Amino acid sequence: MRTQNYQIGLGVLAVASSLITQNAGAAFAKHLFPVLGAAGMTALRVSLAAGILLAMRWKHLKLPESSQLGSLLRYGASLGIMNLCIYMAFERIPIGIAEGIEIIGPISVALIGARRGLDYAWLALAVVGLLTLLPIWTEALLDLVGIAFALGAAVCWAAYILFGQRISESLCADAVAWGMLIATGIALPVGLADAGTTIFTPGLLLSGFAIALLSSALPYLLEIKAMRLLPTSTFAIMLSAAPAVAALSGLLVLGEQLSLKQACAIGAIMIALGGAALTSVRRKIQTDC
Repeated sequence: MRTQNYQIGLGVLAVASSLITQNAGAAFAKHLFPVLGAAGMTALRVSLAAGILLAMRWKHLKLPESSQLGSLLRYGASLGIMNLCIYMAFERIPIGIAEGIEIIGPISVALIGARRGLDYAWLALAVVGLLTLLPIWTEALLDLVGIAFALGAAVCWAAYILFGQRISESLCADAVAWGMLIATGIALPVGLADAGTTIFTPGLLLSGFAIALLSSALPYLLEIKAMRLLPTSTFAIMLSAAPAVAALSGLLVLGEQLSLKQACAIGAIMIALGGAALTSVRRKIQTDC
């Protein structure tokens, strides 16, 4: 029982660390949009992250078996398209709003996995917080293309969770390295078509390396670990913190101010996350007993 509780605690810590590093990196990456554009920045980040991950796993990297290729390809494709879509959304609408729309994907996965009334209660609180956070009722000038890209990222994020859950059981950390390589095959051609050889400027490569480490390499390694430690629904609900973390990153890195309504929305989301994690722990204890 103590071992399982320890594993859940590690899973929760892994997700929290992933969200912090990922959104901090995204906020810094937005500074480079005027130079590279969203697609160019995505290509730079994903490509360098693939290199970092492959280098980290090189001595222990295992080739996927033929039975794993289908899930691995779907996992990598969802990574590549998700990263492209969300950065294209960041280019057109604020980071916090884009993340708020994108989180529809994980919440949908969590809803599918919900089995008890308390699960739905935490989900409902998270959804209320997200709806409060999104200024869709008052901001008539939100870019519709940006919203569409954020919705596309939401679909890909749901696929990333489902496919990642399957492949993490067999390939573990290797799944992230191979998945990011597949994602590079999707993002790099798009980025080169948009930004050209500017991507390979030494100064940009250095900045891109730091962003890739923060936004891709570390978060996805942490998440693939969490996927093995937490139930799918709990993992998905925990990702509901993304808009809150994104809003805080926007405040600290980009100077985006939070309104009182947004602060209350973030509080509601955080309560929902804590409640979901606590419910998961108690359910494990009851099952063990």
